[in-house]
Amino acid sequence: MAVASEKLIEIVRGAVEPLGYELVGVEFLSQGRGGSLLRIYIDHENGIGVEDCAKVSHQVSGVLDVEDPIQENYSLEVSSPGLDRPLFFEKDYVRFTGHRVAVRLRTKLHDRRRYEGVLMGMREGNVLVLMDGEEASLPLDLIDKARLVPEF
Repeated sequence: MAVASEKLIEIVRGAVEPLGYELVGVEFLSQGRGGSLLRIYIDHENGIGVEDCAKVSHQVSGVLDVEDPIQENYSLEVSSPGLDRPLFFEKDYVRFTGHRVAVRLRTKLHDRRRYEGVLMGMREGNVLVLMDGEEASLPLDLIDKARLVPEF
């Protein structure tokens, strides 16, 4: 997951939240010669529909045209977080404590990059994941990608 810069996140947050939506996260992914992809995840207590995504896309597009924080060609995508909601911010790891989570690190820690288990919250900048009765402490700044694991 290529999390966007703090500046870009704040610009997007300023466009999304006044519309009444929660900004779940922002990814900025390089796609080679074809430009980049700016992916914005939004949520609302009543759920997210196509109209919501279109409304936010229109608003964010206008703000980005004025602020011009991205110098290259890019495509804008707005979507709901889905059942396998990505986790971006420290508050997400606290909010979803008790849920099943899959985490991928940027580099190996204890000879592994992938962890899956029950999210136990945060402690001193580390994400706590309970796996097979043992608690793994994963530095938040080493996390490349984290998502909830839907349970049916």
